[in-house]
Amino acid sequence: MCGIVGYVGDGNVYDILIKGLHRLEYRGYDSAGIALVTPEGKLNVYKAMGKVSNLEGFCKEKDLSGKAGIAHTRWATHGEPSDCNAHPHYSEDGNLAIVHNGTIENYKVLKDALAQHGCTFHSETDTEVLVQLIEYIKLKNNCELVDAVREALKQVVGAYAIAVIEKNNPDRIIAARKSSPLVIGIGDNEYFLASDATPFVEYTKECVYLKEEELAVIEKGEPLKILTLENQESKIDVTTLQMSISQLEKGGYPHFMLKEIFEQPNTLLDCIRGRVVAGGKHVVLNGVIDNIDKFLKAKRIVIVACGTSWHAALLGKYLIQGMCRIPVEVEYASEFRYSDPVLDEQDIVIAISQSGETADTLAAIQIARKMGAFVYGISNVVGSSIPRETDSGTYIHVGPEIGVASTKAFTGQVMVLTMLAISIAQVKETLSKEQIEELGKHILKIPKTVEKVLKLADKIERLSLIYTYARNFLYLGRGYSYPVALEGALKLKEISYIHAEGYPAAEMKHGPIALIDAEMPSVIIAPNDHLYEKIVSNVQQVKARGGSIIAIVTEGDTVIRNIADHVLEVPDMPECLTPIITSIPLQLLSYYIAINKGKDVDMPRNLAKSVTVE
Repeated sequence: MCGIVGYVGDGNVYDILIKGLHRLEYRGYDSAGIALVTPEGKLNVYKAMGKVSNLEGFCKEKDLSGKAGIAHTRWATHGEPSDCNAHPHYSEDGNLAIVHNGTIENYKVLKDALAQHGCTFHSETDTEVLVQLIEYIKLKNNCELVDAVREALKQVVGAYAIAVIEKNNPDRIIAARKSSPLVIGIGDNEYFLASDATPFVEYTKECVYLKEEELAVIEKGEPLKILTLENQESKIDVTTLQMSISQLEKGGYPHFMLKEIFEQPNTLLDCIRGRVVAGGKHVVLNGVIDNIDKFLKAKRIVIVACGTSWHAALLGKYLIQGMCRIPVEVEYASEFRYSDPVLDEQDIVIAISQSGETADTLAAIQIARKMGAFVYGISNVVGSSIPRETDSGTYIHVGPEIGVASTKAFTGQVMVLTMLAISIAQVKETLSKEQIEELGKHILKIPKTVEKVLKLADKIERLSLIYTYARNFLYLGRGYSYPVALEGALKLKEISYIHAEGYPAAEMKHGPIALIDAEMPSVIIAPNDHLYEKIVSNVQQVKARGGSIIAIVTEGDTVIRNIADHVLEVPDMPECLTPIITSIPLQLLSYYIAINKGKDVDMPRNLAKSVTVE
């Protein structure tokens, strides 16, 4: 979950690294650090607690010269956030510096063994153990750094993305990865290294994504060299980035989260483009078409995901079961991997992850493939691990999402799952041509419909003032609106730190109703669907106990409008498409409440965007 940046070349190393850290700060902001190899062969390491701006302040009077450098923004795993535990970490002789994303599971065994050989440790991190191990092997075997790194990584159990520099080789970085992302940017007589491509998109569009257990020798003036841990050269596949620098800037918005909420008309249009065709009569997903036999023969689909993606997965269950009549199960990826799952060749596993790097989801994919299941990935980041590890899949194409609390990625995931269900139903003929065309026409209207929903922002901002200091919230929904309730509650928790719970509205009577009083508002998602009359009853139950109600309803609603304290109206849509529409007012509500409380909505405490550790 940490962010790594590296650079070798004739540019201003410090400036490039600091700018890159700012771009990756969404991955971690407990502390930050930078290591520079000067032209004279001196290794300078500077570290600071907190955000990257604190590191910049600390570096103002320092020697910032460098021919190569590595930098890091941290989300703490081993050792609390502190200057000492911040990366980069030195080897004991001061010749090496390392930055690391991931978790070394056997670090304690390695640490004890190194201590017996006289190594002294200054931090609580697993990362320092790794750099000390590399140094120990290098000195013991009198070998090159690249060979010492290879041998050290063979002894490591766990996940890692690392970058190592050596003061005696100021033009070179050694990098390696396993279960944690690293991408190399190829410039004009210069190389960039990062956890994702955002730090170098303004400098080059050419990049190489390191594969599992690959090691890269990145040296100015030399061709890029990629090796396996067995010292075999790997083929280098160069990818051209589609990302633009404007996608990484706020564009006049005060926060990335608000920008990304308001981008949804365009991101949904990008998600749909070329996939819903012939005026809505057909849905074309190549990942499904090319593997349609797998879907037609599937006895079961299991969807694995974490966090917001898990809420999208729940909606995927309703969509696929309802349209395709295929049994669907939804699993937390973190639990799936330890649940002794039963899968075979007739099962399909759909893995959903915005980043494409979620560690638990990747582990679930590996288990599923070993058991013979066909694995389909849904991700946002081109070239990330999940698209490479799955048999087929679909990108959501919503552009970089910088805000930690997912917004446009959620609606993009739900849109892809909707199109996936329709595309299977077309072939299975579980939906009629008329039903498909009706859904297709409404999907094509969704970007404009979302624009209309976003016009509620001013009303929601005013409404948020009433509820800013509530200590608890209850979110209720039924059917397709139940996962929306879960997602709305998660958004509020993530960025405002207010406790909130999402429930199926009918389950309220089985416990949560005991919590309802005048101080606990309920947010009820109640579009005009086949369960509307049922949820009206739930609204009345809340009101009868003195609860305050915010209701999301369909335009023209007259029943709940007369019961709820506050009503937010959204346009009428087919039931299966309502989650995309009803989730947006909840995104705005959480945003404005958090802003009223003075919270950092883009970088909420204890959270990071890409969860690449278990």
